[in-house]
Amino acid sequence: MSARHPDDISFDEFDEINFSRSGVTAFQKITDTVLSRRGFLGKGIAYGTTAFVMGTTSLSGLTGCAFNPEGFRQVDANNFDTITVPNDHSWHVVSMWGEPLWSESAAFDPVTRGTAASQELAVGDNNDGMALFEKDGKSVLVSNNEYVNLKIIYGNRESKKPENADDVRKGMAGHGMTVAEIAVKDGNWGIVKDSPFNRRITANTPMEISGPARGHDMMKTAADPAGVLALGTWNNCGNGRTPWGTYLSCEENFNGYFSSSDDAYKPSEELTRYGVGNKDWGYAWATVDERFDISKNPNEPNRFGYVVEFDPLDPTSTLKKRTALGRFKHENAELVVADNGQVVVYLGDDERGEFLYKFVSSGKYSKVGDNSNLLDDGILYVAKFNDDMHGEWLALTPETTGMKSQAEISILTRQAGSKVGATTMDRPEWVAVHPNKAEVYVALTNNKNRGKKPNAGGDETPVGGPNPRAANHYGQIVRWRPDKGDHTATGFEWDLFVIAGNPTVHNDAYGGSKNVNSGNMFNSPDGLFFDENGYLWIQTDGNYSDKGDFAGMGNNQMLLGDPETGEIKRFLVGPKECEITGYAWSADRKTLFVGIQHPGEKGNSHYPGGGQSVPRSTIIGINRKDGGAIS
Repeated sequence: MSARHPDDISFDEFDEINFSRSGVTAFQKITDTVLSRRGFLGKGIAYGTTAFVMGTTSLSGLTGCAFNPEGFRQVDANNFDTITVPNDHSWHVVSMWGEPLWSESAAFDPVTRGTAASQELAVGDNNDGMALFEKDGKSVLVSNNEYVNLKIIYGNRESKKPENADDVRKGMAGHGMTVAEIAVKDGNWGIVKDSPFNRRITANTPMEISGPARGHDMMKTAADPAGVLALGTWNNCGNGRTPWGTYLSCEENFNGYFSSSDDAYKPSEELTRYGVGNKDWGYAWATVDERFDISKNPNEPNRFGYVVEFDPLDPTSTLKKRTALGRFKHENAELVVADNGQVVVYLGDDERGEFLYKFVSSGKYSKVGDNSNLLDDGILYVAKFNDDMHGEWLALTPETTGMKSQAEISILTRQAGSKVGATTMDRPEWVAVHPNKAEVYVALTNNKNRGKKPNAGGDETPVGGPNPRAANHYGQIVRWRPDKGDHTATGFEWDLFVIAGNPTVHNDAYGGSKNVNSGNMFNSPDGLFFDENGYLWIQTDGNYSDKGDFAGMGNNQMLLGDPETGEIKRFLVGPKECEITGYAWSADRKTLFVGIQHPGEKGNSHYPGGGQSVPRSTIIGINRKDGGAIS
């Protein structure tokens, strides 16, 4: 997801204001009448079944149909300030921002919104990706805390901004990750206070730099002249997990936390490609720690934008930034073990016109051996999609990019992708791998600049291939099948599983694909994950105005898709102004954990407390009322 600026603009929009792209592509005159809907769907892009052709099942009777043996009745779109799930399901709050993890922690104070000290001992803000780990009958939930809502966390200040050093440090403590043991009490899951597993990871937690970039000159700072130890992680978005029991946390919009005390300072081209400039996003971190001042520490931003790995079941485990997976605005890290034992990680760079990547390890996974360094050595690839429905993974090496070393490629990954001519994408968000066959899906959430402006590196963003619409504000889900079912292969076939749209407003390409109708329409697919039965869950982070092009879509939602038929069905609707993001399953598959992020980001929600309570991000548990498994 792209977090919101305090002035209600996204990180992408903030970057555009500070780093405006004056150039326009040859497609700038394309409008939303680029193609008729019928013509669009007939020009070689297919949907649905194994044969890449949409099934003929009617969607008119979608409400009430079952995608699995348990089934559920589709939820209607709405604007309620609460969670809506099917009538035969229930939900409850598992954890929420500011909830204490230890007995000595102060309870959340809705008046002050806490202090730096209390926030360091409590659940972080704006939970995103998550995973549940089991050990000796204990359930340990680890979740990302992407950012803090300035207007909410500083709601006790008239300015709605940090006004002193403690305010700033409170914001820093609200970022990172939360590790908490959870257990069932009186029928509902909740946090186990004082558990030895409980842990907060913040913007000041030490972590090792590993992989090709470790010790490189661009990683060295005055505080860390060896370039091997970074402080903190923030803007942690999607996640991943490994078969050897570790958690992968992905740093996304890291750039918005840096600023310059020297207004005349000119950031390097390398920094501006990543959106790092003289103004931060309003957090004022440089006022308490000069490592965030790029005029004094221009290398500090190079130490962020990575995938962080650690063991949540070991409270003493060291976190490591796996630089071999590249540096960009990571969404999630979807890991799969190929048939030959090599580890493959699929990765999206969530910014308009950026790229889709995969990493293939040099070593092989062993069920009994040491896998601790598997993500430090391998080849990073970037995707190129061709209009003939085939594609290829382009290796990013010194030979292919002309760059000096693998370390440089790991730090300046975007530049490497540009050099080999990768396909610019409509903001690649979560990637999901089918559990039962070699098939991969990626959510391209939206891109208002498609066909109008180049990306941050000046790469053209033409309409076509997996990005079929100009000024795309609805998004689509692309899927591909690697050649011969081998995730390490460099070739693949691709198609579009769904093109989101509004068929009640548009009768052209913006009406969406055939598996979108007035009952199940949505915009901006973001989170993606599969259940063990091979059904695709879709979470949205889009426009919830319910007006104009988005009329009838209501609040953000979660849907269930059938990859075989192409059918899509709404399962959940969130409260006002929230994003639905992150998931985890209980060991018995009877509880689905889902994240509710930034409710009331514009001041119009009081979820989950109701009344005039402070809106708080939460993780909820969803159960069937009959006690059966959801998946």
